[in-house]
Amino acid sequence: MLPTLLCWAACVLPQGEDPAPVGRVLPAAQPVVSREVPKTLSGEEIHDSHKRAIDSLLGRQNPDGSWGAGAPDCVLELGFALETYYSWQVGAHALGTMALAAIPETPERRIALDRAIHWLCTTRPSTRGSDWDNDRVWSTLYGFVACMELLDDKRFQEGPTAEALTSRGKKFLASLLAHQSDMGGWAYYDDPPYDRMPTWATSFCTALVLPSMVRAEQRGWLVEKKVNQRALSYVARCELPGGAYEYDLNPRVRIGGIEHINRMEGSLGRTQVGNWARIQAGDRHVTPDVVREGLAALFRHHGFLDHARTRPVPHEGFHANAGYFYYFAHYYAAKVINTLPKEEREEWHAQLRPQITKTQWKDGSMSDFMDAGYAITSATAFAILTLEAGLR
Repeated sequence: MLPTLLCWAACVLPQGEDPAPVGRVLPAAQPVVSREVPKTLSGEEIHDSHKRAIDSLLGRQNPDGSWGAGAPDCVLELGFALETYYSWQVGAHALGTMALAAIPETPERRIALDRAIHWLCTTRPSTRGSDWDNDRVWSTLYGFVACMELLDDKRFQEGPTAEALTSRGKKFLASLLAHQSDMGGWAYYDDPPYDRMPTWATSFCTALVLPSMVRAEQRGWLVEKKVNQRALSYVARCELPGGAYEYDLNPRVRIGGIEHINRMEGSLGRTQVGNWARIQAGDRHVTPDVVREGLAALFRHHGFLDHARTRPVPHEGFHANAGYFYYFAHYYAAKVINTLPKEEREEWHAQLRPQITKTQWKDGSMSDFMDAGYAITSATAFAILTLEAGLR
């Protein structure tokens, strides 16, 4: 077909002349020159970037201690149930709270952290938006993780704040226990027949909350062993030969062609959180060599995450990568790095840091998806937590 068109064009167009412009004339294309990104950065070299991200998070906090808004604030993401936007706000707020708790304390930061904890513990629980739209799970997952992280912090183990975190954490836990899927995991959408117990789960949603579920069991909260055993089994069964993790568990693995979401190139974030969660849950099949292989794949195929970052259409990137997995992937990479022997951690963190700092906006904030409030809050918080994990 193409040779035929070329022959037709050669006959119709006068030789030596360009075709007449039709409609708007575009300017000549300019080559895209990307700024140089160092291969590694030390902890000292990212001090300024880290501080600007923290200052941005503090500056974006609402007077009531929250971040973002529980309503649509970006025209690129309309059409979801109204409750979904509030659920995303609560989930992002939980990450922002975790970020403030992780950094060195100053009087200003402590005030902001106390306000954030108060909002997390007093805001109303989110509900399911519609039959298929179960995005309340995001607020429940990260709300629960935040409560467990804060209760492990010596500053919040006694007094009214500890009581508030325990009360809210148990409410998040009750929701998780009531809505664990029949396969053992959690996810944010559902398929018919619609019921209280969803029929769908994903590897990464289940993995990110599994270590906190284990902590809750160790604290003596009402978590039956089979709950965590089923969740761990779900994540482990999602692992594929070669180190990739399925997006969601299927009786027959879905890999169609060379550019599929379940290949390693599409699993760069899921692999890190899957390996980390299984280690924290006591799964000895995830050895240091397995962790190293997963991290090596992250850097070897990092271009696929770069390609997808800031694209506003979910799973638009090669191998169905979505922009909003960028900081998620790096945060859990930082956490799984810290399961390796201490003497080799800095070498990995040094490679991870440039992938964060290169994405920072002028005001210090970051986003990997769009400019919605929840997206900026969660991305900036993920970035702070990623950098902080390599510093302390």
